[in-house]
Amino acid sequence: MKHTAKIFLITGVSGGLGRAFATAALEAGHTVVGTVRNSTDAAAFAALRPERAHARILDVTDDEAVFAATGEVEEAIGPVDVLIANAGYGLEGTFEETSLADLRAQFDVNVFGAAATIQAVLPFMRQRRRGHILAVTSMGGLAGFPGVAAYCGSKFALEGILEAIGKEVAAFGIHVTAIEPGSFRTDWAGRSMIRAPRTIPDYDDLFEPIRAARQKADGRQLGNPARAAGALLRVLDAPDPPAHLVLGSDALRLVRAGREAVDHDLDTWKELTLSTDFPQTDEKG
Repeated sequence: MKHTAKIFLITGVSGGLGRAFATAALEAGHTVVGTVRNSTDAAAFAALRPERAHARILDVTDDEAVFAATGEVEEAIGPVDVLIANAGYGLEGTFEETSLADLRAQFDVNVFGAAATIQAVLPFMRQRRRGHILAVTSMGGLAGFPGVAAYCGSKFALEGILEAIGKEVAAFGIHVTAIEPGSFRTDWAGRSMIRAPRTIPDYDDLFEPIRAARQKADGRQLGNPARAAGALLRVLDAPDPPAHLVLGSDALRLVRAGREAVDHDLDTWKELTLSTDFPQTDEKG
């Protein structure tokens, strides 16, 4: 099947899922503009496909730079057909042990960095009446897990933004998809993970096994980044792509469990929920 060549803008392509997405797109014949944080990573990315891999050094927390870079890409490379807002990182630690400064930094990258990138491409896509915006959230954006409250909070926030945007831009021919990966063999739990220092012994019984299990599983996760990239490319060809794309058997299991817990609360407390309305009176009488 012959695919129409597209121009992708992908943030955070130096490794992990971002690199896998970019590599798959390049191999499929697309042009990819990938953002990285330094010149070494830029050179390595551009070398993948010198004619179609274009690197840009960008800090997604610099709003002005994000808008300027997007405008430059539109002018120098061409119209961005697909945005994948992938740049982000993990912050591990119980909420009480996580500093507010670290919490703000987590949101600055995972939420506001993605938001800036999406806002930067939207005027162009809206004018053309076409485009596909995707952002990498997490299974932790649909279900909360102990030990990563800041991370889950940032991904829940991004999920809400994406779902609302999707409803705002659907009439313009723009698709919006949240990508919710489970555990993949990337550096997320390794060098890309920031770990809050332990200070409160009360959390030892809960948290120490969680941290140990995550470190032990690093490099042996079920998820294959190349297969995730293949799944993403299939979604781009769909006439009616999903608003939510969960990737990985662990993600499917844990997201479903989280949603069942919400449903359980809805059913259990339904009577109390309905009790807060004003009484309905018969206005005809």
